[in-house]
Amino acid sequence: MDWGIAAALTLLGTAQMYMNVSVTDAEVSAEIAHDSMAHVMTSHSVWMIPMWWFATVSVLWWRRNVVAVLAISLGAMVAHDLIFGWVGRCGAGLPLAFVLAFLGALDSDRARRWWALGLSVVLAVAVVAVDAITGSGLIAPAALVTLLIFAVGRAVRQRSRLAGDLRERTHELHRLRDERAGLEVAADRARIARELDELLQVRLDRLALAAETADVADRAGATATLERIETDARETLDRMRTLVGELRDGEVALAPTPTIAHLDAMLVRHTGAPPRLTVTGDPRGLTAAVELSAYRIVEHLVQVLAGRSQEPVEVDVRFADDALEIRVAGTVPKGVNVRAAAARARERAQVVGGSVDLRVARGRAQATASLPMAG
Repeated sequence: MDWGIAAALTLLGTAQMYMNVSVTDAEVSAEIAHDSMAHVMTSHSVWMIPMWWFATVSVLWWRRNVVAVLAISLGAMVAHDLIFGWVGRCGAGLPLAFVLAFLGALDSDRARRWWALGLSVVLAVAVVAVDAITGSGLIAPAALVTLLIFAVGRAVRQRSRLAGDLRERTHELHRLRDERAGLEVAADRARIARELDELLQVRLDRLALAAETADVADRAGATATLERIETDARETLDRMRTLVGELRDGEVALAPTPTIAHLDAMLVRHTGAPPRLTVTGDPRGLTAAVELSAYRIVEHLVQVLAGRSQEPVEVDVRFADDALEIRVAGTVPKGVNVRAAAARARERAQVVGGSVDLRVARGRAQATASLPMAG
């Protein structure tokens, strides 16, 4: 952008200086007679072209020090006035002053901004002070327009700063929300682990006592004891499934434990569109923990990617040699926090020693999970 601005101002100035060089005194007199020019031109020197470049090429370094750039441009413009006198400058000089006033208003340092304002106004005055086209009567309007453009630059600067602060605060809120979600998951896991430990201790003690007091010689008594042990074991399993179901916001799964084989049905249920599920590699049996974790990871991600969008979500499952790789990709609906869902999926993956990576770009998200086969 800086190269474009400097090049445009340089070409504009070169074109006007070339007009000053190529125009004849007779043509100037005719223009004055028709009130198209205010003053007779005092020079047609070709050196006014390279002299003008000193005022415009320095714009390239405005980001380093806009006040220094303005000082160089002002010095070159004053020298141009003194050496060449009455020539046409307003068509290229005023855009230069206006651009530098706007760029000076964007500076972060307050003192430099005020210096830039003052130098911009003086530069605009120097442009029209001995201008053969407009005459010196344009000094007040040129200075006023310079002030207005500086004010516009300040408004743009203020709005950009507020937008930057808002982005930083939004990022911080997202980070705090993700941390809170992680803490809540950790607290739930700790509570459920404690309840499971207490449940297993009580149930196992009952099963051990029943086994120790059973009379092997009494076939009927032994059968009744085994039935009681089976009943207690089933109750224990049901209670364990109830506790684990609390990790899903209190939803207790009464159906069989979901596995990778249930992914297509889950995709249809959440997206309402034909599932885009691809399975590659050598499918084989996995541990129950890996199967359940893989299902939950896809479910967490699909719920947010397809929650407010009718576009299909793509799910690729690959059976590698030592790991199960899952890729979930889709469009991120507006207002949806896909990173929070990725955090929940990452917690699920860590249960079996896996990982989840998320990439979000141009309104699309792609999460890649890797779960070890052994879990």
